[in-house]
Amino acid sequence: MTDLAESPIGAHVPVAGGLATRGLAYAADIGAETVQVFVSNPRGWATTAGSPDEDAKLRERTDLPVFVHANYLINLGAPDDGIAERSVASLRHALGRGADIGARGVVVHTGSAVRGGREEGLARMRARLLPLLEESADDVPPVLLEPMAGQGQVLCATVDDLAGYLAALDWHPRAGVCLDTAHAFAAGHDVSTPAGMNAMLDAFGEAVGAERLRLIHANDSKEPCGSNKDRHENIGAGHIGTAPFGALFTHPVSAGVAVMCETPGPVKPHAADIATLKRLRDGTGAA
Repeated sequence: MTDLAESPIGAHVPVAGGLATRGLAYAADIGAETVQVFVSNPRGWATTAGSPDEDAKLRERTDLPVFVHANYLINLGAPDDGIAERSVASLRHALGRGADIGARGVVVHTGSAVRGGREEGLARMRARLLPLLEESADDVPPVLLEPMAGQGQVLCATVDDLAGYLAALDWHPRAGVCLDTAHAFAAGHDVSTPAGMNAMLDAFGEAVGAERLRLIHANDSKEPCGSNKDRHENIGAGHIGTAPFGALFTHPVSAGVAVMCETPGPVKPHAADIATLKRLRDGTGAA
């Protein structure tokens, strides 16, 4: 059983064939101590009800923290009312399903203004997300805001952007953060050295506060720093490299926070990434 005082390490797992039946089997195959799942088609608006039996199996695994990643199409800053309505409905569904399976958080991308500028986009986001946060019952997991890679008119990419985003939500207590190392790198944080990773986490602690960080997506990057391109790579195979990920387990802002790979699979590369991160966490090196 994982000591949850440490940072549990895991990956996004497939769930076709049963949220728990497939997801938990895959987690065992790759040595995951925590998992992230989709609870609906991540690239479509249709939502589906869960299976009570499958949901119960996930809730029972208190040794294996579960997180939900919401639909990729959600954009709470969109100027289009139709997209906004579907975005709110999709996130509300993900939060409800997160409660069903005992999830520790629901990750959602911070979105884009598309046009009109960041301030207008933030105002639209506030009008849509703040009511969702306010209406959530105690058993509903927090929303974990995931900054993006900096493409187009995104509302949040850098650590400094997060402060303004959370301020637009009145620093609501149900709003947490999921940091993605590949997104941060693409947005201009050079985390390709341990010192660079520590500097980014220092900045997060100063701008946002460690208590907001609930999940880390540990992904290497196929693209160079500042590219604004979101292309994940396996740990050590991209422009970030292996050693910087060790800082995630020692820095006071991120120590103890769950670490999730969203790197290219399937089982063998996912297992290798998890094993590498475990060696970094345990201080036994990355080789």
